[in-house]
Amino acid sequence: MSGCFPLSFQPTFAQGLFLGHLTFFLMACLVVRYLFLESSKDPFQYHHQVDNDPLLRQPNLQSLKNLPSRETEAPESTEWFNTLLRQVLDVYRSKLRDDVEGVEGDEIARKRIENYANAIRPPGFVDYITIHSVNLGVSAPTLFNARVRSSEGPFPTEIEFDASYTDTLSLSLSTSYLFNYPTASFARLPISLTISLSQFKSSIIVRPPSPTSVAPVLTLTISPNFVLDLTTTSLMGSRAKLANVPKLHELIQQQVRRVLAARATWKVLLPGLAAAPTAEKPL
Repeated sequence: MSGCFPLSFQPTFAQGLFLGHLTFFLMACLVVRYLFLESSKDPFQYHHQVDNDPLLRQPNLQSLKNLPSRETEAPESTEWFNTLLRQVLDVYRSKLRDDVEGVEGDEIARKRIENYANAIRPPGFVDYITIHSVNLGVSAPTLFNARVRSSEGPFPTEIEFDASYTDTLSLSLSTSYLFNYPTASFARLPISLTISLSQFKSSIIVRPPSPTSVAPVLTLTISPNFVLDLTTTSLMGSRAKLANVPKLHELIQQQVRRVLAARATWKVLLPGLAAAPTAEKPL
């Protein structure tokens, strides 16, 4: 029997080449069948799911489905911004004193404020203003209750805060009111004042820069209905002095409110864009 049948199959070169091509073709068919072809009744089921889910259309965003929405999130703490604001005011206080501590620094700040007060005083009605003492304070406004709201017009979303400020800010000065009738400087009414801040409250709106603006600015606006409480002590007259006249206190408080209301909006030009042709003068 062994002489009738060969012990091993030895294909020719042509047969081996044919079997090799056949094996490669079968393996390719299996790969295409199980890796690239869909055997379900609805071959587009997965693609419909992706097209109908905006999160699945973006890479690596499937996990965002489990994140809370903005409406359910707790308000973000403003403690970090209050700390930053305090440090900014500390820098201003230091620069008013030319970075000098103690009594010498107090005197530098006093002279600087005295020069500014006399630069803006109406010389025909008020005599030279002498600043006796200045307290620049030690605190800063506290912002809280931040809330995001959509604004009207071309501006993007606004952020509104509630602000409260209580400090030791105070100013002591003396001057004279000039009576110019019947002649110029006919008489003088000496006045000594000490004005200190009791409390300031307001809502503040922070408006981000508009992307369509030629000169983008960050805008801060104080509510026109802000609360301002000042404490005023006064002496009027030369010989018979009048102390703490209520009308004078009311006049001073109204004047300070008028100045704050006139400067209720601050515009801060974005860095690097100061050369824009229509840029408003920054704060």
